[in-house]
Amino acid sequence: MMLGLLEAKGHTFTDDEDEAEVVIVNTCCFIGDAKEESINTLLEFAERRKAGGIKALLACGCLAQRYRDEIQKEIPEVDAIVGTNAIQEIVAALEGVLANAPENHFRDLNATPVAGLPQIVTTGGHYAYLKIAEGCDKHCTYCIIPKVRGGYRSIPMETLLAQAEDLAQKGVKELILVAQETTLYGVDLYGKKSLPELLQRLAKISGIYWIRILYCYPEEITDELIDVMATEPKICHYLDIPIQHASDAVLKRMGRKTDQASLRRVITKLRERIPDICLRTTLISGFPGETQEDFEELYNFVDEMEFDRLGVFPYSREEDTAADAMEDQIPEEIKCQRRDELMELQQEIAFEKAEEMVGRILVVMIEGKVADEDTYVARTYRDAPNVDGYLFLNSTANLMTGDLVKVMVTDANEYDLIGEAYYD
Repeated sequence: MMLGLLEAKGHTFTDDEDEAEVVIVNTCCFIGDAKEESINTLLEFAERRKAGGIKALLACGCLAQRYRDEIQKEIPEVDAIVGTNAIQEIVAALEGVLANAPENHFRDLNATPVAGLPQIVTTGGHYAYLKIAEGCDKHCTYCIIPKVRGGYRSIPMETLLAQAEDLAQKGVKELILVAQETTLYGVDLYGKKSLPELLQRLAKISGIYWIRILYCYPEEITDELIDVMATEPKICHYLDIPIQHASDAVLKRMGRKTDQASLRRVITKLRERIPDICLRTTLISGFPGETQEDFEELYNFVDEMEFDRLGVFPYSREEDTAADAMEDQIPEEIKCQRRDELMELQQEIAFEKAEEMVGRILVVMIEGKVADEDTYVARTYRDAPNVDGYLFLNSTANLMTGDLVKVMVTDANEYDLIGEAYYD
């Protein structure tokens, strides 16, 4: 959206940062690694700004929202800061800098979320993210999001439908629904969970073939949502359910609104109602107070549940969160050791899951071609962009990125699949 606003004012973009006259760094501060990357990027371009290599340096996003005073003090080369709920003011911020009248731009975090602005698709054109809500009310003890994004605010359905129509007309075939939490969509606007209705209406848009849902809190998944996923052909049988842990003691300290028994129930229900569903989750290792028994309980849960996709992050201690003040902080070495054990287990599960796909017939979306080979890179419904695996399609046909092709899976190579075109 920021790019769309800037383009409408005549600005052009380059992928070569050495050519750019203006640099806008869109930052993150969710975990320590993201914070470090954001700061290092700002410092890198601050040196260029100091040397006169660029005319303006702007900081946006969560780190900019959370640490605005520190950035102004420690990195004075940053000319202007734009808060998370003020992205519609990016043009004013830039023009102020270029006119030698720099000004920061912030709005109330709980104001109406920014939506419905001109949008440039930066994902290659065949898929796009549709942000359906902003903020979060959950207040998990490890998470800073409510303090940098505000409370939960859904974007009006008509705005989202118009945005999706526009994306479809631009050639987008896959919509990926995102929010800090997608499952609560509509509660604040319509008095009920309205994700099922939104999905049904999005599915009616001509040109959209796949709809993928990310960031579903397990305790908010309803029978109605499962039924819509099971019966609407355009909705990928793929669900991202970040559960974070499986020990009731740890879940309670995390401030999560679920327990292991309820996790088992929802996973069982999803698999019974949608037998070919692909379930992705994320976990935190080494949360404060996590005992060896807690970890073993989580390990055994992962072993038993056999998630199709799983990622593990060592607990990242974030200031201004309740977990930061907890006793029994776990040493970094143990956090990483537990992460590695879980990922080794998941690797075995993932390889077995990939082997089970051999012989299946799937529709895949072409992502590109391997140079100098008759091989295309594709994604199945089980693969979200940039986080999951690929299917390598051997074919001499002239295929384009975004094409949908029916394939027979012929082999599996660790996380990835191999296939050939299938003709009925």
